[in-house]
Amino acid sequence: MKKTALLLAALLASAAALHATELKFAAVFTDHAVLQRDVAVPVWGWADAGAEVKVEFAGQTKTAAADASGKWAVKLDPLKVSAEPQTLKVTATASKATVELKDILVGEVWLGSGQSNMALLVLAAKNFEQEKAAANLPLVRMFKEESTAATAPQTDGKGEWKVCSPETVGGFSATLFFFGREIHKTLGVPVGLINSSVGGTPIESWISPEAQHASEPLKPFFAALSDEKKKEESSAADAKPRYERALANWAAATKKAKAENKPAPRKPRDPVATAAKKGDVGGLFNGKIAPLIPYAIRGAIWYQGEANTKGFKAPFYQHQLPLLVTDWRTRWGYEFPFAWAQLPNFSGENDQPTVREAMLKTLALPKTGMGINIDIGEEKNIHPKNKQEVGRRLSLWALGTVYGQKVPATSGPLPAGSKVNGGEVELSFTHTDGGLVAKDGNLKGFVVAGADKAWKPATARIAGDKVIVSSAEVKSPVAVRYAWENWPTCNLYNGAGLPASPFRTDDWK
Repeated sequence: MKKTALLLAALLASAAALHATELKFAAVFTDHAVLQRDVAVPVWGWADAGAEVKVEFAGQTKTAAADASGKWAVKLDPLKVSAEPQTLKVTATASKATVELKDILVGEVWLGSGQSNMALLVLAAKNFEQEKAAANLPLVRMFKEESTAATAPQTDGKGEWKVCSPETVGGFSATLFFFGREIHKTLGVPVGLINSSVGGTPIESWISPEAQHASEPLKPFFAALSDEKKKEESSAADAKPRYERALANWAAATKKAKAENKPAPRKPRDPVATAAKKGDVGGLFNGKIAPLIPYAIRGAIWYQGEANTKGFKAPFYQHQLPLLVTDWRTRWGYEFPFAWAQLPNFSGENDQPTVREAMLKTLALPKTGMGINIDIGEEKNIHPKNKQEVGRRLSLWALGTVYGQKVPATSGPLPAGSKVNGGEVELSFTHTDGGLVAKDGNLKGFVVAGADKAWKPATARIAGDKVIVSSAEVKSPVAVRYAWENWPTCNLYNGAGLPASPFRTDDWK
């Protein structure tokens, strides 16, 4: 009888173990994390369903019960900035199981997202050896979200926080790091950076599918996208035999190279895997953004748009970027500051001016900003290496508007209206800090048109905080464009050395 009871107890214990949930924090909480100062800080994870847990940090103790799925969540009271390493601890009350995270700091946290120019690493940016040598910055940390696209919102992600050092900085997002470094240097507080980005991805992968399908202006977009997807599926089917042949040739060439002690050739890309990485509509939101919500952040920066300059997509970006901003803010539950890197100059054949204009228009949303990069691109390289300046320009916006610091300017000149005076057009601007400047000679990059919509090169001159534009070929001008090309020649700046945004005064197709 006693043996039977012992056996039954063992079986019950074994069954309970099979259904037990490991006590753990969500993946975004690891050793070396940075928590956001001065706001309530959500902390969450998993335990056995119904289990009582206790979370301890910085002298605070919060308790919660895990729900039916095993998820528990608490909110820490607003934390003071701290560069001293602390321990974040969760304990299951009944079992006494404990998980401790070490070296936790409190400071400023920013999320960076987008496609390849956000994903591009410090090791691929300019002056890497110099940046590496100067990267002993233990109060700057970065978390890289390693999860993939998903068909439904994921509850947890994958990744770890890393401390900035000469050994680790090469693997950091360059744009995000150079932005965060300026924040740290100016404010003198710990800075945590969360990188969730994937190269080659369109904006529709990064917005929740529910928000997109509820958007009336995007209905024509989805109709066109459906047609494009059919073509892509047909193309992928045609590409599969070619890929399989290329893979076989690669395997043979690799074997031969190994035998001859030569470098192996590059492996061909699987077109199906490449397409899957980009995610369907909302796929990257589900897989790489949803798991991060509601981690407390100060704000977000965005560097994307190249993938939406192609085909039919560019005109819809004016609806998609503001939708992304408002959707993320809604899901986090507060109107956090949000800025983006305007696409730089590049000589490709896609429609970059329309996407740049969409970025300009989205500044109508509150608490938003834009780094203007029309002068730091590379003509034949869609991944320009000067990410230091991209990050610096975004940091000027953050330091000046989010943190109230005194900076030379928070933006380059932005258009603020136009007025036709006979044969001239008078253009007004904001962000003329230090006065408007024509860099390296007379103003360039302006064209003007009359009612016939025929664009002619224009002469432009600065008059205070205005620019006066005219053309001998256009007696009655009605519209002006500036830097309205993929690779424009343009030179309007403010006194702080920041370039003016490309713009147009017309709305012609």
